[in-house]
Amino acid sequence: MTDTPALSVRPYRRILSKASRLLLRWLIPAGALLGAAAGGAYGVVKPPQYSATSYVIAVPSQKSRADPAAALGFAQAYGRVATQLAVLVEAQKGAGEPAAELRRSVRAETSPDAPMIAITATSERPAWAADIANAVSGALTQQAKHTEKATGIVLTRLSGAVEPTEPSSPSPALSALVGACAGGLLGGLALLVRPRRAAADNDRGRAQLPAPAPAADAQEAR
Repeated sequence: MTDTPALSVRPYRRILSKASRLLLRWLIPAGALLGAAAGGAYGVVKPPQYSATSYVIAVPSQKSRADPAAALGFAQAYGRVATQLAVLVEAQKGAGEPAAELRRSVRAETSPDAPMIAITATSERPAWAADIANAVSGALTQQAKHTEKATGIVLTRLSGAVEPTEPSSPSPALSALVGACAGGLLGGLALLVRPRRAAADNDRGRAQLPAPAPAADAQEAR
């Protein structure tokens, strides 16, 4: 049998191998550092957002004989109507903002256990957030009065929105922490993918090596 000659390793391959090992060693810390820097910069550049919430409750009207349990179903229905154009057009008079802007900054949530609607407004200014939430809740109660005779249900403001004192958006420190976690995760995923490619390249290189000659062929050659 003939021995396969050892393949000589070129100098540049050694340099690339060392550089690759060094890169893999610092891949996760570098990704976490870059992610933290990007997240912190985003938290500093983006203006803080403030949220204010107004609560509205659905109750049977005094002149109707509606079942109190039906108020829960109507609260769910009015919660879907709260962000519709008919309500926002009425609310823009008190909020001082166009209906399109109100639709982007207002959301309504309902409870499965109580006939209550939470209307939350988000804005860069705390006073505007409270004014928008109160304007939309007031417009929704007026909308319910128009259909009181048909539904037997009225909406009453349970709690008005107050001006928030702290932002609801993430702080720059929290944004940096989230960015660091995301960057480290991406670095770890890249680190997991790298050995598979190296193993595949090694298997491909081994498959290209010539197989040793059989013993019978060696005897015939003699």
